[in-house]
Amino acid sequence: MVAAIGCQLALPDDLTFGPALVVPGLELALLIVLVVANPTRLDRESTELRLVSIGLVVVLAAANGVTLARLIQQLVSSDASISGRTLLSAAVGVWTTNVLAYAIWYWEIDRGGPIRRCRSDHPRPDFLFTQMENPGVHQGPWSPTFVDYLSLSITNSTAFSPTDTLPLTTRAKALMGAQALCSLATIVVVGARAVNILAGDQASPGVAGGQLSKLAITCLMRV
Repeated sequence: MVAAIGCQLALPDDLTFGPALVVPGLELALLIVLVVANPTRLDRESTELRLVSIGLVVVLAAANGVTLARLIQQLVSSDASISGRTLLSAAVGVWTTNVLAYAIWYWEIDRGGPIRRCRSDHPRPDFLFTQMENPGVHQGPWSPTFVDYLSLSITNSTAFSPTDTLPLTTRAKALMGAQALCSLATIVVVGARAVNILAGDQASPGVAGGQLSKLAITCLMRV
């Protein structure tokens, strides 16, 4: 989360959602809520804090999507110019925030959240982990930790599809699909700009970047 805050602070003002400190401030607030909402506190207060945490994740993911949309808009615009260093910094910030936001989202919704997962009356699972299919690979009862959901988020952001963990519910499939699309768009934008730099085109950076980005977005829509 600290790395995501640093990446967001490095974003240009015209790519951020509102003032430059809005998204980093949301991430810091989310971090504080998660620290306060200790899963060992099985009371009503912890449930309310979990709802606040989910709300902050939704806002964070939406703000990150706006940043991605503005980044693509700048690359497509023929009169806009963006340097390779700025593009790379923005893309890393968007991708990192995307991974962390969805990892926390998965962690919060699966089987009613970290508190409900510790109970025998938890709802049905949203994700099917390998350990759930093969009980013999671990000793004693097994329950996924945040690292498992972070791994799920990273693999979904790089493979753009489920790998060793499968979504079982509609909301899990919708979230994984939205995350994969955001990650794919980010990587395509970076790839378009990288091709422009490697080609050494001497034309106007805004025009060249816009043409390549339009081509990349067309390919993304076909995928």
